[in-house]
Amino acid sequence: MTPPAIINPSVLSADFAELGKACRDAMDWKSDWLHLDIMDGHFVPNMTFGHPVIGKLRKHVDKPKETDGIGTFDCHMMIAEV
Repeated sequence: MTPPAIINPSVLSADFAELGKACRDAMDWKSDWLHLDIMDGHFVPNMTFGHPVIGKLRKHVDKPKETDGIGTFDCHMMIAEV
């Protein structure tokens, strides 16, 4: 049996001047999760959403009610040093 699809748009495609609204809109448009990229410039050019930005975004996106539920932040980390 095929598992259900998860709609997980990347925050990199958002209008950064309206980042909170863009994340809220994505969830209103029935996204399941939001994808955040955290990169240190070692593998690809530096493009990161650190904990201050992610913490601010949480105010715009409801926390999931269950593990991996709607509202989960999915992080893609490409870093040399943790």
